[in-house]
Amino acid sequence: MTNHIHNFCGRTRREFLWESGCGFGAAALASLLSAEGALARAGSPSTPANPLAPQAAAAAAKAKSVIFLFMYGGPSHIDTFDYKPAMIGMDGRTIAVKTHGRGGRKNEGRIVEPRWKFQQYGQCGKWVSDLFPHLATCVDDIAFMHSMTAESPIHGSAMLMMTSGKLHSGSTSLGSWVNYGLGSVNENMPGYVVMLDHTGGPISGAKNWSSGYMPATYAGTVFRPEGSPINDLKLPAGTTEPLQRDLLDTLAALNERHRQPRLDQNDLAARIASYELAYKMQSAAPEAVDLAQESAATQRLYGLDQEATRPFGTRCLLARRLVERGVRFIQVYSGGSHNDDNWDAHGDLVANHTHHAGATDRPIAALLKDLKQRGLLDETLVVWGGEFGRQPTAEYAVGTGRDHNSMGFTMWMAGGGVKGGVSVGATDEIGSQAVDQPMHVRRLHATVLHQLGLDPNALSYFFRGLDQKLVGVEPTEPVREIIS
Repeated sequence: MTNHIHNFCGRTRREFLWESGCGFGAAALASLLSAEGALARAGSPSTPANPLAPQAAAAAAKAKSVIFLFMYGGPSHIDTFDYKPAMIGMDGRTIAVKTHGRGGRKNEGRIVEPRWKFQQYGQCGKWVSDLFPHLATCVDDIAFMHSMTAESPIHGSAMLMMTSGKLHSGSTSLGSWVNYGLGSVNENMPGYVVMLDHTGGPISGAKNWSSGYMPATYAGTVFRPEGSPINDLKLPAGTTEPLQRDLLDTLAALNERHRQPRLDQNDLAARIASYELAYKMQSAAPEAVDLAQESAATQRLYGLDQEATRPFGTRCLLARRLVERGVRFIQVYSGGSHNDDNWDAHGDLVANHTHHAGATDRPIAALLKDLKQRGLLDETLVVWGGEFGRQPTAEYAVGTGRDHNSMGFTMWMAGGGVKGGVSVGATDEIGSQAVDQPMHVRRLHATVLHQLGLDPNALSYFFRGLDQKLVGVEPTEPVREIIS
């Protein structure tokens, strides 16, 4: 068997060294210069060639990191945070109401009265259902947006809309935009981490944390909360160092004649930055997920002592640890796979939401309280919500299941320069659609970017002849009513 050190793509060692020598030199030089910010993309002087290098925000930032708690499947707003007293006593009544869900458009439906009682909490007097008794104690730190709207009532496209601002595949996710706009302050960890539900990932899978038309360097990295956070962090003894091995393989591919053009300086620097990160993560990532470093009291706070709350509580605690280590954007999923493994309550609403709220209520409250007592909540923006809400009417002739509702639903934010104890917007008296200050998903994205010090209408990436933007071509304002 020919030794690959002496024969690269059909060439002699001398030919390989002659053709790729400049590649090694350029790689090293690019890595050194990018660390100093000396290399930039053409037409974008402020963007260093190393895509992971930290960058200054365009304006004063209120938040340094984002934790997006994604309730996959679509939690019912009228059974959680959008109090609708007018529905009390209407259970089972068929009324004229226009709805649009996976079952199509309908002009009437059978009312499913909220199945949980609501109580007022905090100095703000916010009404919260009995589904979230722990989170209810944090309402004075939370800003609720009750009039969110999206463009699709179908999971796949609605997920992509919420994660990337577009209904179709191939677009860049919110976390990737943050990575692109700000870089990473921790050279040993990814700038964008995703933690999936223990039952599996959401529909559309990796498209939800894809870098789309940007380099893969900006994409989300999926972390496992137990064991090795990612594959191949530890290699068998005697194995070639990952960085060296990947450099050799990449340079060989780059120099393969008539098949792949040589990368320019910036692209090569991006490749090298990715390999260097993978190399450094071998020591940093295992330490980040080592919860044995946390006190028993902290583990109990997050619900790690109870079977129902342990999986999501573990991910929330890891999110706090990643924020402490400078990770910019963390997405934590509640719900995976299909049917009642997520919040998609088409059949038995009570069983579905009791299970998922029970698994997430205590950990989310713990996350907010833990961040606050550590002085991290002011600089960490926490976002909660799903891809849409649910209808006030039953989907089927029998049962309490609700269909999807993209015409009006609730999401909330806390920390990161967001006002606490406020509610903005409203749906109608039965929660079927937004009627006061309807807010498109783009405004949610604009708010996240704004709090990080980025201009949502200026942050762009040139692709296929256009300056692509997360919020689209029309000017989009953040939700200023919730900004302190």
